[in-house]
Amino acid sequence: QVQLVESGGGLVQPGGSLRLSCAASGSFFSIAVMGWYRQAPGMQRELVAGITIGGNTNYADSVKGRFTISRDKDKRTVYLQMNNLKPEDTAVYYCVAGNNWGQGTQVTVSS
Repeated sequence: QVQLVESGGGLVQPGGSLRLSCAASGSFFSIAVMGWYRQAPGMQRELVAGITIGGNTNYADSVKGRFTISRDKDKRTVYLQMNNLKPEDTAVYYCVAGNNWGQGTQVTVSS
């Protein structure tokens, strides 16, 4: 069983930055893939970024060049650095580790 605790969401102006964190705990040996999804009101949940235990990453086209995903040395914490945020980035962001989901954290980009 894996528990995920997210933090770092909030309200930011367009062009601003936020850093999301997600810490995994529980009885597991390792998690091959961790990542972030988001869901805006009335929209389907979409993949934002993912990272393997080996450090390979992938990003949605809409966030390439603005968002950076990384994992801590212990491989149990994943981060999402979000720069140059746009109003269309507004959504609930969910951390994913294997088949486990976090509770979500709200990101609102508005002036």
